Amino acid sequence: MTVSGAKSGERELVTFKNGDLEYCIDIMQVREIRGWTPATPIPRAPDYMVGVINLRGTVLPVLDLRMRLGAGEKSDPTVRHAIIVVQDGDQLIGLLVEGVSDIISISEDLLHPTPDVSSAIARSFVTGIVTLEGRMISLLSLEQILPKVEREAA
Repeated sequence: MTVSGAKSGERELVTFKNGDLEYCIDIMQVREIRGWTPATPIPRAPDYMVGVINLRGTVLPVLDLRMRLGAGEKSDPTVRHAIIVVQDGDQLIGLLVEGVSDIISISEDLLHPTPDVSSAIARSFVTGIVTLEGRMISLLSLEQILPKVEREAA
């Protein structure tokens, strides 16, 4: 269900895909969505760090979300890929995704806890599972996408 504004007691989420998996993040953490822009690599950066881009005078680190989540090989960006610019505290971070799908509005009863059978790493990145219209969408925790030690170095 696509919406333009959330009702009281509902959350708005931006959904996107990486491979066959669908993820979402809180719309309040999204600053903008841009098309793919080639990034400048950073020497000795973690594998999931694509590099940095110039975002209106700000150096923006861009992470390959697929690699960061351990969900596959490094992305080979195409025109269909997007960079979701998110704000984590006082830092802007770009997340490279295969494509943005939708903006959805959900009530809290559609958000379920991450299953206990998931690995500890998966549970640290995924804070819940949204069930909507036959879809299962993993709600990501931006606080865990870029660990604190690396956040200070970025």
